[in-house]
Amino acid sequence: MKKFDYVIFDLDGTLTDNGIGITNSVTYALKKYGITPPPREELYKFVGPPLVNSFMEYYGLTPENAQKCVLYYREYFNDKGIRENVILPGAKELLIRLKNDGYTLILATGKPEAAAKIVLENFGISEYFSCVCGVDPYDKLLTKAEVIARALEVSGADPSRSVMVGDRMHDVIGSKAFNIPCIGVTFGYGSEEELKNAGAVFLAHSFDDVWEYITK
Repeated sequence: MKKFDYVIFDLDGTLTDNGIGITNSVTYALKKYGITPPPREELYKFVGPPLVNSFMEYYGLTPENAQKCVLYYREYFNDKGIRENVILPGAKELLIRLKNDGYTLILATGKPEAAAKIVLENFGISEYFSCVCGVDPYDKLLTKAEVIARALEVSGADPSRSVMVGDRMHDVIGSKAFNIPCIGVTFGYGSEEELKNAGAVFLAHSFDDVWEYITK
């Protein structure tokens, strides 16, 4: 008997690498707001969490001003950033294997839903997901747990038969809210230490590792 029936995936840093597009968009937003952006490597922390939270946390902005930065971010991202993206080698193959083996695949991302669907379409992997859930276009204060909650509601997935796959502590913490174990992938933007401290049940160094944990 299978351990799981449902596999919930994060997107950025887990299936795709949109680091360049995201950091370029953050740089654009900060400049337009009037903040001198730091070097790119300091902006990779924006990959994963809801944007409005990150602008508030890292730059001390009020919710209103953080929302303004999100709108600036979207100006660049919707025009250019969404295309500054690559699918991680082996990601599509894993999705195909899981789908063919009878698993129901769900996407729960901190990216706006419409943008996530475009990314999935661009990489030819939308057909493998039964449900795609993200944040609203304005990234109102929304935790990963809230995104997962909506994904569970829309898909009808049983949390006790589900597993999460993500690269940041937000994925681990969000899934723990529903007692869903989370596989932390080490090839994304979260460190092994971050994932371990958050409570990931397993650290996967490759998509083959993800397959092994889910299916064995």
